[in-house]
Amino acid sequence: MTIFSGALTWWRKKAGALKADTYALYLASRDSRVPWPAKALAALTVAYALSPIDLIPDFIPVLGYLDDLLLVPLGLALAIRLVPPPVLAEHRAEAARRFAHGGPRSRVGAVLVVLVWVLVAAWLARVLWLRAHP
Repeated sequence: MTIFSGALTWWRKKAGALKADTYALYLASRDSRVPWPAKALAALTVAYALSPIDLIPDFIPVLGYLDDLLLVPLGLALAIRLVPPPVLAEHRAEAARRFAHGGPRSRVGAVLVVLVWVLVAAWLARVLWLRAHP
């Protein structure tokens, strides 16, 4: 049982580090000291990581999670390499500070995610209704 709990602890640390790095890259994408290619890649990676819509839907066995397991970490790793180290260190410290106090909150982000899901559900309901009643 100790091997399992040790592995679980390691995975939790890695997941926490990915969350913090995602937020640090979000902050870096808004920083004027970061070159535009790094900003663009950081913004795209963060948007994809936080988006409820995937390139490959998660319900497809195995392939559905490949984009989350490969594209997001690779995008994060490349964006981290492009951001100047002192700027990245500053934003990582800010991300750690915010996560220590419960993590960042965005009501606008939550509303946008809910709105996207409502629109998708309405579209799907309409498509199903039209198929059932030609």
